Amino acid sequence: MPVEEPHRVVCTLDDLLEERGMTLTALADQIGVTNVNLSVLKNNRAKAIRFSTLTALCDALGCQPGDLFRVEGGGSST
Repeated sequence: MPVEEPHRVVCTLDDLLEERGMTLTALADQIGVTNVNLSVLKNNRAKAIRFSTLTALCDALGCQPGDLFRVEGGGSST
């Protein structure tokens, strides 16, 4: 079985919560996702996200998906 390479997608949820003065618990309650699942996302341990969760996060935080995620390093120029 091949070794899974780490992804380079970084979640900026922590920054967005701080900018909005919101807690992870308050956000979890607002969008109906568990604190644990949001914590996994916030701490960059998630391997995937459902579009419904992404939509709910964007609605609650007033942002776009690109505000929540960025890709770090390893980029190639074309």
